Amino acid sequence: MTEFTGLTFDTRAGAGSQSDDALIVGLREGSEEAYETLLQRYQHPLYNLVSRLMSDPGDACDVVQEVFLKIFRNIDHFRGGSTLKTWIYRVAVNEAHNHRRWFTRHQRPEIGFAPNEEAVGPHEKNFADPRRSPFDLAVDEETRAMVEDALAKLNPKFRTAVVLRDIEDLSYEEIAAVLEISLGTVKSRIQRGRECLRKILEGRLEPQPAFSWSPQTVE
Repeated sequence: MTEFTGLTFDTRAGAGSQSDDALIVGLREGSEEAYETLLQRYQHPLYNLVSRLMSDPGDACDVVQEVFLKIFRNIDHFRGGSTLKTWIYRVAVNEAHNHRRWFTRHQRPEIGFAPNEEAVGPHEKNFADPRRSPFDLAVDEETRAMVEDALAKLNPKFRTAVVLRDIEDLSYEEIAAVLEISLGTVKSRIQRGRECLRKILEGRLEPQPAFSWSPQTVE
């Protein structure tokens, strides 16, 4: 058994084998096994996600605790309009953003572009994504810390989109559902967030030979 901020869950093999449908039914019925499965399946992903969205990652545990409480209390309101994972991630993102608003917004500079996210000019439509993002180049602990620091300086909207895509590996459609925004806005935020990261990291990350800036535009 493992303890998580006052809650315990079973980490033995098979505890996470329930389907989403069975998990939802179990949660609604108050099943202890379902609660344990939920915690095992989402504790670490949610902690990693929330810690990257906070001004102070040290607050992540408290925020994740609140996320799980909201899931427990509101599971009856989940209507299946999206996947369970998408709904849980939406709760986590919203909770992280709500918590973040209570802190000083100018504690560190936030780098972004013009506020009109949909107004993507012709040069931006043709902006090419690299085959490997800055996260792919973070091959060692020191470099990864550098990238994480750069990520923390992004405008929160861009940061969230980049984290969900490049770290959590969600599809564009899943990100649109999590953030409740259009697919075009998702692609714009990811594109601009990646460009901001490149600007911050310019000259600090040494590209490897296989790295290319030209191919593969945002889908």
